[in-house]
Amino acid sequence: MGTVTAYAAAIAAFAYALVDLYWALGGRALLSTVGGYVEQFARRGGALPVLVALAATAAKVAGGLIALALVRPWGRVVPRGWLMAGSAGASVLLVGYGGVYVLLEALVLSGVIHPEGSMDRTALRWHVALWDLWFLVWGILLALATVGYWRRTATGLPRDAAANRASTKRSRGRPPNLPVCCDLIPHLEHEPELTFCAWCTAHPARLRAARIRC
Repeated sequence: MGTVTAYAAAIAAFAYALVDLYWALGGRALLSTVGGYVEQFARRGGALPVLVALAATAAKVAGGLIALALVRPWGRVVPRGWLMAGSAGASVLLVGYGGVYVLLEALVLSGVIHPEGSMDRTALRWHVALWDLWFLVWGILLALATVGYWRRTATGLPRDAAANRASTKRSRGRPPNLPVCCDLIPHLEHEPELTFCAWCTAHPARLRAARIRC
């Protein structure tokens, strides 16, 4: 679950970044569906709207890279605590922002809330169905990916029956009381992003035999 949702979150982030980059480069398609001050600001032209759009593009690219760091080998260079904090914080912001706006806009469209002044109902529908919903879905995917990363990298993970049987078969010369990863190596062919203990990394032959990249 965590791997699939991490890639899905990265796709959502990069796709949204492409939309911002398109607007930063002068594109005007779908700009009317945003409405309000944002549309007016973008149509005014000048350097400031371009810089704001580029900053939004960079922020969304960074969000996509955070999602990929949860599942790609190069993500190990980031300390686990920092990556967990960054991905969890980003997912909370995305879910909070998208969820609140989708809810309020849906209440306005349904007539439960009656705001003062004029209102672009067409733009509001686009926000509920796409722009703000995009943030909400992206945040949910990133949250699920973060939970998957936490479960994969936490110490003392629950072991399945096969791993429990394997733990009784100690390797020759293996020191006692090693972390759980040493017992699970033959069963972790699909978890190349895991970090192994010092004993495992000092015995690359065992890692190669398990067809695992440390």
